[in-house]
Amino acid sequence: MHRFCTAVAVALLATGCAQLPMGENAGDTAAIQEPVDAPSPVVVTPDPIAPARDSSPPAAIAAPPEPPPNHLWPRIRKGFGMRDLDNPLVREWEQWYSTRPDYVARMVERSRRVLFHVVEEVERRKMPLEVALLPMIESAYNPEAYSRAHASGMWQFIPSTGRLYGLRQDFWYDGRRDIVAATNAALDYLEKLHGMFGDWELALASYNWGEGAVSRAVARNQAKGLPGDYESLPMPAETRNYLPKLQAVKNIVADPARFGLQLAEIPNEPYFATVTARRHIDVALAATLAEVSIEEFRFLNPAHNKPVINANAAETIVLPRHKIATFRANLENHDQPLVSWQAYTVKPGEKPHKIAAKHGISVSELKQINGISGNARLKSGQPLLVPVKAGAEPNLPDLPAPALAANRTKKVRYVPASRRGVAATQRRVSVKKAGKAVPAKRIKASVRTKKASPSRASPKRTTSPKRTRVAANP
Repeated sequence: MHRFCTAVAVALLATGCAQLPMGENAGDTAAIQEPVDAPSPVVVTPDPIAPARDSSPPAAIAAPPEPPPNHLWPRIRKGFGMRDLDNPLVREWEQWYSTRPDYVARMVERSRRVLFHVVEEVERRKMPLEVALLPMIESAYNPEAYSRAHASGMWQFIPSTGRLYGLRQDFWYDGRRDIVAATNAALDYLEKLHGMFGDWELALASYNWGEGAVSRAVARNQAKGLPGDYESLPMPAETRNYLPKLQAVKNIVADPARFGLQLAEIPNEPYFATVTARRHIDVALAATLAEVSIEEFRFLNPAHNKPVINANAAETIVLPRHKIATFRANLENHDQPLVSWQAYTVKPGEKPHKIAAKHGISVSELKQINGISGNARLKSGQPLLVPVKAGAEPNLPDLPAPALAANRTKKVRYVPASRRGVAATQRRVSVKKAGKAVPAKRIKASVRTKKASPSRASPKRTTSPKRTRVAANP
């Protein structure tokens, strides 16, 4: 019996050792176990473990992206990113715009053709959408606006700055009025100004006043230990009012009802597209082929200075998007000359009536087509537009832009609203300063003396004129 129990204990021990895991002590177990007559190990397949339940709440399903608005104003409001100004000048300009609803309506009407393109370009450059409202301050979105300082176009480039940013200006074409090229140039310029100052308020002030003037004003304030921000700088009245005007327009766009205004909706879609100008073509003919009015065509293509589009000067023609196919089809089927005007250079001593007669037009037509006013004289070498003779190849050479007339702008001092009524009631007294004393000039004058009295007992004689020296001031 004892032997039987011992044998059973040894068998159970061997079976338990075979099921020990092969861990770090596996070598020690093998050393004490005698492998003689050991039974085959029993392989145990573990039951599959059920996955643990996740007690956390299910993840929220991502909401679909919000569809783009149908109109531009909500899109513009959402893209505002500049600090708001709040001062009396802003209130004044809010009052100015809100009391001129017709002006605001015309400005919005002009912007509807161009605003989508400007918004697209501003967003592409990751700029605040207040910048898209800047042409409302510069030109009321008039692409043909022209100032006394010779700034032109809806972005109001002066000639030198326009050339610096790649806007070509010649006899045929002025890129400052090109709604596509000028927008690109203006945003390039604003990006550069923002890079200089790191501040959109100073960048916009520089766009109006010049980066050099703003830089010097900031340096002067900093030298005095004063802040260098926009509201702390001394500046001309025009620049001081520049950002408050923009803020007033921004406030009106944000909530027109608060100012008693209603802004016409502008579709959030492109209005125009461009086609390549491969051949010279008359402006009137291009409008006819596109089946748009001449007014619409000129609004979209104000950069063309003359009634003919010189393909060497202008690279594109801007048309309503839905008229591009119409223009191309009509142009392909057009079998008549595309140009009826050409350049003519005035010869020494030539008069307008001789030039007009030579080309079969009246003097008034010649002056009208060339913008000659009144009795203005023609100069030798001056280029003019004249009709092309039948069957002749038009002469459209590259010609420089005409020289700008000297124009001295009057400096205007800004008077706050609180002082305007007082200034109007105050009488201005003009005091003429005493000039330098001028010595008297001596002149000769003949003075006839009275005849002698007849009571005198003197012989009668003829009285001769008596010459007297009289001193006179000029």
